[in-house]
Amino acid sequence: MGVGLVPDWFSERRLMVDTQLRQRGICDERVLAAMLQIPREEFVPLESRLVAYQDAPIPIGEGQTISQPYMTALMAESLELRGTESVLEVGSGCGYAAAVLGALAARVTTVEILPSLAQQARGNLHRTALGGNVQVVTGDGSGGYAEAAPYDAISVAAGAPEIPAALLAQLRDPGILVIPVGAMEDQELRVLALRDGRVDCRVPTLCRFVPLRGGEGWR
Repeated sequence: MGVGLVPDWFSERRLMVDTQLRQRGICDERVLAAMLQIPREEFVPLESRLVAYQDAPIPIGEGQTISQPYMTALMAESLELRGTESVLEVGSGCGYAAAVLGALAARVTTVEILPSLAQQARGNLHRTALGGNVQVVTGDGSGGYAEAAPYDAISVAAGAPEIPAALLAQLRDPGILVIPVGAMEDQELRVLALRDGRVDCRVPTLCRFVPLRGGEGWR
């Protein structure tokens, strides 16, 4: 790409989907279609746009990051969304994952503890016209958001020391909760499926997220 040329963002997204997602086993066509269409470059800081589709997290301010594309796709796929669900996201960040979830579900409530990032997410979703079914709430998402509960699916974009009881309490039966759990530096991604009062857990991968802050997270 020459100096001053505008990247072909759709080609960048297509390359990301083909090499970072499909080749690593992401096979939900709805997830792949959402990530092909949603402009990730519009959700990262201006100075990071040229690396918007790199295979790594990107800083977005306040010590937070936008997750690696593969992790965003894996978490979305693990929720098994079909388009009718009410979803809770904990950790709005820049709003990109909420936009992906919004393309996959009927309604998304995303909670961000840092006011500046909550405002950033609102701005990004409004500017890209992708927030029509997404509500951004400023608050302590480690305790969920009872006002819109119960949820068919919950996605947590920060590492927790243990599974917050409040999130399980706000999960509909049947429902799925995806959350990184472990130490501050390293976690395992847990997918908890609630059905008939029983919780089954699987761990698709190890991961590294920023710490979950709040009353039921790291203090």
